[in-house]
Amino acid sequence: MKSDTLKSFIVDAASGTHSRRDLLKTAAALGIGATAATGLLTQIESVKAAGQLEVFSWWTSEGEHPALVALFDAFTKSNPDVKIIDAGVAGGGGGPAQAVLQTRLQGNQPPDSWQSHPGHELIDGYVNAGYCEPISDLYASEGWSKAIPQGLIDQCTSEGEQYLIPVGVHRGNDLFYNKEVIAAAGVTIGESMTAEEFKTALDAVKASGKVGLALGDKDGFVPAQTFENHLLGMLGPDKYKDLFGGTGDWTTDEVKAVVTSYGELLGYINDDHSALAWSDATAMIIEGKAAFNTMGDWSYGEFVAKDVVDKMGYVSYPGSKGSFVLVVDGFTKPKGAPDPENTIAWLKTVGTVEAQAAFNPLKGSIPARTDVPMDSFSDYHKWSAASFAGDSLVPSAAHGLATTPAFKQAFYDAAIAFVTDKDADVFVQTLADAQAADKA
Repeated sequence: MKSDTLKSFIVDAASGTHSRRDLLKTAAALGIGATAATGLLTQIESVKAAGQLEVFSWWTSEGEHPALVALFDAFTKSNPDVKIIDAGVAGGGGGPAQAVLQTRLQGNQPPDSWQSHPGHELIDGYVNAGYCEPISDLYASEGWSKAIPQGLIDQCTSEGEQYLIPVGVHRGNDLFYNKEVIAAAGVTIGESMTAEEFKTALDAVKASGKVGLALGDKDGFVPAQTFENHLLGMLGPDKYKDLFGGTGDWTTDEVKAVVTSYGELLGYINDDHSALAWSDATAMIIEGKAAFNTMGDWSYGEFVAKDVVDKMGYVSYPGSKGSFVLVVDGFTKPKGAPDPENTIAWLKTVGTVEAQAAFNPLKGSIPARTDVPMDSFSDYHKWSAASFAGDSLVPSAAHGLATTPAFKQAFYDAAIAFVTDKDADVFVQTLADAQAADKA
């Protein structure tokens, strides 16, 4: 068999654009025997069937990555011959990863699936840009429409089609604390905290020589998320939704008072905040260097990874009891995925009870499916699940569920600047201008 004729046959076979019957006819015309051609076709099809799976995410921290590996392990059980490429890009909240992903998508080089938040991030950033294919057929065939709450499905839907399978639901408005540091400062925390109780606790911790509130705003999402929790705690879920939904007025005295109060809170943070990532700030309370850290419950994944769950306490961000800030993670089906069959297999896997039961205890989140048994989950997870089932569900603006990508960027810019300049007028005017630009 001559090398050039063999090469021609392999190229045609690997392209996937011809039927097996046509390829055998081509082989005969090239002088390749039927037995040899059939054997070679079988080998090529075997390689193509296995292929590889490139999964793009920003789950790279000590607490997050083991959870991603749990999904990989679930996939490998039913797809043992597929090579998994972990295309993780470090950076809390996904800012650096999303920038890299946009470059790849614009250059028609998508991964086989990528991590996304539903809501505006998914729809405005990817679906409307033509980067995703619908997976409504999987919702039907895999029973997801019955297992996932309709409110979450709606966040994954555009014009009647679903574009994302959610794998975990994070609670964004948590306040975590180190029990030993709190006790040493003479502070007692109950099932909830008011803003006044929080300030009293921060003053007591400061007097004890520890940092009150650990902040790591090297990650751009952190100041925005901290502010949205503070806003929710002071104004409640309805006014929060109005403001981030585009119907509220950012320039009122009431909102300015919230911003001013937030500035006072920042008086209790660590001096090196701008040099730290979110996970570094979480490490501060783990190590007893600070008392409090307000963060989504991916921080709980850090506690699990470092085996300090018993040393950490949790409560709703002061004033926000009765609300659940949604930060949902899921995966997409890209248009032009290199290995589309493996993409489908991946989505089917992460949508299963088994995968979500393995993933969420490590990640700190609760399953997107409501039929995952919670018996083996931690007390924190059960507390979060009860809040998810009974409290007001509030989409996160800092994580792209509540706002357009343009408003989200303005929110980031305003919140980052405010940590330094404490200018309430500039802060609210920036958000008012972004709101007006959205409506234009």
